[in-house]
Amino acid sequence: MIGKRYYITTVDAWQRHAARFSNSHWLALSPCSEPALGQGTGATPPAPASSATPADTRILVLIEGDEGAHLALEDDPGFEPLPHPLAQKPISNVAHAALQPLGVSRGATTFEVAETVARAHPLLRHRVF
Repeated sequence: MIGKRYYITTVDAWQRHAARFSNSHWLALSPCSEPALGQGTGATPPAPASSATPADTRILVLIEGDEGAHLALEDDPGFEPLPHPLAQKPISNVAHAALQPLGVSRGATTFEVAETVARAHPLLRHRVF
């Protein structure tokens, strides 16, 4: 079964695990000279980080993958999982500090984060089919 989950990580950590994902989309959290959006699938290798997006750049990523992929990410200290978007649980203070430059308010839920960042990257909006 394929599930979707939001994480905060780095481009390098995302690339290490990208082969496990069915699909993924990300938005850079660090200021860059140009907008840095990314995506990748398990079927095709992820697009390499551009010169505007160094490997240590922190990103918000929406990952689609099976349970094994998500369990592997939970075991990796380089990934901070955000609460389920429909859980009505606020994101952590660490996540808020990383997302605040994008306009995310204190006490925001993952659903509110997804709605806020969707202004910059529409594919990060939470959708249920």
